[in-house]
Amino acid sequence: MARYRDALCRLCRREGEKLFLKGDRCYTDKCGVERRKYAPGQHGQKRKKLSDYAMQLREKQKAKEIYGVLENQFKRTFSHAESMKGVAGSNLLQLLELRLDSVVYRLGFASNRRQARQFVLHGHVTVNERRVTIPSYRLRTGDIIGLKEASRKLNIIEENIAKMEHRGLPSWLEMDINSLKGKLLQAPERDEIDLPVQEQLIVELYSK
Repeated sequence: MARYRDALCRLCRREGEKLFLKGDRCYTDKCGVERRKYAPGQHGQKRKKLSDYAMQLREKQKAKEIYGVLENQFKRTFSHAESMKGVAGSNLLQLLELRLDSVVYRLGFASNRRQARQFVLHGHVTVNERRVTIPSYRLRTGDIIGLKEASRKLNIIEENIAKMEHRGLPSWLEMDINSLKGKLLQAPERDEIDLPVQEQLIVELYSK
C-alpha cells in the first residue's frame, strides 16, 4: 500500500502548525515548524490568500496527515460518518480516534501514530487478549487494549510510557500502568478530541 515516505516536518510546515507527527521531537527546539516557520519549497515564504476551496482542502489534508490515512480510506470513513446520527464532522473525528493505531498512540505505547501503526502491524498489540494486526480496526466501548507479554519489555515501549506526561491521557480512556493495559470507556465527544482541525470545512468540501 502506498505511504508518504518524505520528511514529516514538511507536512507540519505546509499547514503552518505542529501536527505532532514525530513524537518527542515536536516538543523540542528541533521541531521543523519552530526552526522554519514558513511552507516548504522555493515559494514557501511568499504569502498568498487561500480561496474557500483551498481552505477546505487544507483541512482535509491536515486530518489525513494527522491520522496517516490515505484518500480512499478517508473518503470511506467520511461516508460512514455521514450515515451516523449526529454531526458528520464530529462523527468523522470520532471514527478516526477509534482506530486501533490512534488509541495505541493515545495510551502512550507509541510516540506517534506512525509508530503505533508499526506496532500493530508487527503483532505487538492485543484487543481483549487477542492479537490484532489491523491498524484501522475500530474499537468499541469496553474493549481492553494491551501488549503481548514479550512486547511489554521492549525498551522503546518503556521509554514511550515514561514520557507520557507530554500528552496526558484522554478522559475517554483508562490506563493500568502496572499491567500496561488500557480500556476504552466511551467514544470521545468532539470537545475531548484535542486536534487543530475545523471538521466543518471537510464536510463542506465533500458536500460539493
